[in-house]
Amino acid sequence: MLNNQVAFRRVAAGALLIVAPLLQAVAVVVDPGTWGDDREAVSFGANPALAQIQSVLYHWSWMLMAVAVLGLMHLTRRKAVRLGHVAGALTMIGYLQLSGLLLSDPVEWWLGQRHTPEEAQRIMDEMLGLPGVVFGFQMPWMFFGFLGLPVLTAAVWRAGFVGWWAPLVVAAGYLGSFAVPYGPGTVPFWIAPVAALGWIGLKILRMGDEAWADYYPARVRPEAESSRV
Repeated sequence: MLNNQVAFRRVAAGALLIVAPLLQAVAVVVDPGTWGDDREAVSFGANPALAQIQSVLYHWSWMLMAVAVLGLMHLTRRKAVRLGHVAGALTMIGYLQLSGLLLSDPVEWWLGQRHTPEEAQRIMDEMLGLPGVVFGFQMPWMFFGFLGLPVLTAAVWRAGFVGWWAPLVVAAGYLGSFAVPYGPGTVPFWIAPVAALGWIGLKILRMGDEAWADYYPARVRPEAESSRV
């Protein structure tokens, strides 16, 4: 498969669209901050093992989703091309930025072990409030992933690959999660897109190499070029 560009890219895209959102859904379930104190310096300290696991799960979910976006963009080669390009680029940037922010998790746990929750929060706010951190890693880039993915899925729908319900579920899940504080209410919102993105991934795995290759632009033969001159 490594020597077959069509098969490798198709299988990788399909598998990642299943795995990446699933890892995020598992992460929000095992995150001590979802169910415990909303101050992570406290909740992470109560269960440091799960705190590390959720960080790793989020990291790989968002890294893999950035790669999976390339597969969704491939499906917009025939139609909704511009929308696919713009939404895909912004989504990739957003997920890569989100992954980088996870390095603050062990720092917050470390501070929580050595300071009161209030002091730990004060130090974290001071660190993350630096202009280079805010504008280099957070604003507005960190929102591009959750905002761009529903738009990109809508482009895939416009391209005719999936039904209207898929972008609707992705948008309801990721955008709806902004309406509730991070906690138990986030869980159903982040589980919902697993079905929609997983369905797209399953369709890609089932479509076969020939159907995937049909999305590539047809190569113009040299004789055809010469006939145009």
